Amino acid sequence: MKIVTIVGARPQFIKAAVVCHKLREKHTEILVHTGQHYDYNMSEKFFEELDIPKPDHNLGISGGSHGEMTGKMLIEIEKVLLQEKPDGVLLYGDTNSTLAGALAASKLHIPIIHVEAGLRTHCRSNPEELNRICTDHLSDKLLVCTECGMAYAKKEGLENRSILVGDPMYDAFLKYSGKIERNDIVLLSLEGKKVTIPDQFYYLTCHREENTGNDSSLYEVLYAMNGLDAQTIYPVHPRNKNRVMRLNEKYHFKNIIFSEPVGYLESICLVNNSLKIVTDSGGLQREAFFAKKKCITVLDFKMA
Repeated sequence: MKIVTIVGARPQFIKAAVVCHKLREKHTEILVHTGQHYDYNMSEKFFEELDIPKPDHNLGISGGSHGEMTGKMLIEIEKVLLQEKPDGVLLYGDTNSTLAGALAASKLHIPIIHVEAGLRTHCRSNPEELNRICTDHLSDKLLVCTECGMAYAKKEGLENRSILVGDPMYDAFLKYSGKIERNDIVLLSLEGKKVTIPDQFYYLTCHREENTGNDSSLYEVLYAMNGLDAQTIYPVHPRNKNRVMRLNEKYHFKNIIFSEPVGYLESICLVNNSLKIVTDSGGLQREAFFAKKKCITVLDFKMA
């Protein structure tokens, strides 16, 4: 079989790192990178350090509103599918790349396989929730990670298309944990200077629009983290960099280490060595669970 796999964001690269090689043992895979995550530390570095096959098509689409980004991806993915004529399309997760791939494939009547199907937050204001619901209902095969995911699929009438297969993020976590030690991590400040990792630290990731889309929301998170009993390491998403630097210049968060984004090997090393994890990332919550670390979601933390 010929399968077109569509990725575009950090969490999808991680899953592809363990799935691509197994898939290629029996099938022909064409890898499409939409370009949704374009920064070196959030894209190319993952392909290098996780030995992910080089994309056959790189669409170079990033930035803009959700509608603009998804629309551009839909147009370009359709062109690739018409050119490649695959037997199926493999999608991961819940990004705009995922939704665009699902829409393009469904309108061309190409079977869709959705990895990480069935997950729900029950928060319709979250764009990823809309992406995952739409993708599940357009997909022909739903590869579900958890029992609760199967329950949600059944509730939405998708049980006959759903298979409980386990979590490729767990496979990746097991495969890559311990590949580097904390002393191997090269952490760079937002000014490009090397940062020393403290003996004890909290690990923060915060990138969702509801937490970073305005100064007041992000300030609440940073103010809370700054008051903790140990320093916080916060790798900053590229689109939030200017806001973070402006807020730090104004409020001087002395207890937070703002850094450039880190690769996957560095991230799971930080997970394994941190005191606790504070995040708005569904993937990092799961990695915290794998590492048996206390994890607090950013929205809960803000309201505490």
